[in-house]
Amino acid sequence: MSDALLRVNDLSVCALTESGEYDIVNHLGFSLQKGEILGLVGESGCGKSVTALSIAGLLPEKIRIHTGSVTFEGQELQLLKKRELRKIQGKELSMIFQEPMTSLNPLMKIGRQVSENLRLHSSLTAGEIRGQTLRILGKVGLPRPEELIDAYPHELSGGMRQRVMIAMAVICKPKLIIADEPTTALDVTIQAQILGLLREINREFDCAILFISHDLGVIRRLCHRVLVMYAGTVVEEGAMRSVFAHPAHEYTKGLIGSIPTRDLKGKRLANIPGHVPPLTEKQMGCPFAPRCGQAQAACFTQKPPSITLEPNHRVCCFEAGKESEEEYA
Repeated sequence: MSDALLRVNDLSVCALTESGEYDIVNHLGFSLQKGEILGLVGESGCGKSVTALSIAGLLPEKIRIHTGSVTFEGQELQLLKKRELRKIQGKELSMIFQEPMTSLNPLMKIGRQVSENLRLHSSLTAGEIRGQTLRILGKVGLPRPEELIDAYPHELSGGMRQRVMIAMAVICKPKLIIADEPTTALDVTIQAQILGLLREINREFDCAILFISHDLGVIRRLCHRVLVMYAGTVVEEGAMRSVFAHPAHEYTKGLIGSIPTRDLKGKRLANIPGHVPPLTEKQMGCPFAPRCGQAQAACFTQKPPSITLEPNHRVCCFEAGKESEEEYA
């Protein structure tokens, strides 16, 4: 396999508060290949969005990278000066946020916002920038780009605003797009259209996508691989088909069991009891142990090992390790 486009190595991110430092992301590591779509899934509060902001270099003031590194195309992003990082942001690496109305400037016309990255990262003339902007608006499926270019965000529907966000992200043909819950606020029909659009962009531009969601059903429809994240750590990772066919961690099983399907029509969906622990709650063992129906004594006092189930499937779980040993004994 060629060198990865993105490498996250031993990444830990903490929040600075008046009462001290609290971990949000703990020793996270993964890689993303050129043209690959990688899903990052977990409940709210698991550290998904903080991971995305860490990669993009957009962490707020009170949150900082404590240890580890983020390497993009061989460059360690934390070591770059702000001026050098800005040359990458929006051009080589773009981000699509969850809620367009909080990300789009309500006082600025759509055309101006979509074309901003071109003005910053290219030497095109005003006429060429306008032409490129019209083309990308049409490419993402927005009707009448000539009229839309002079519209304001509040004049568009939720689905149209999300397409505008995608147009902003892809206009410079980046090598990596980070999509942070881009379909959460959309109805099922529009959601399917956005997923199809991202798949098409991935194929046409050969750009990698890190797709973040709390919905494993959405992840399944789009991604090649998946990282299941809980309380700041990855508890299971692997090829999408392998993880769905043979989920090994109880948290992954709960997420899959909560997806409504035709086979489960009329039946009660799986329910994961409890909630994600707060940042201030220190975990001695497996962070999921208090919610796990299969937890043993060791799960509350020791960190579970990382077990390789297949070449493309790993899990952090004592019980999964026992099952693997029995299966291959």
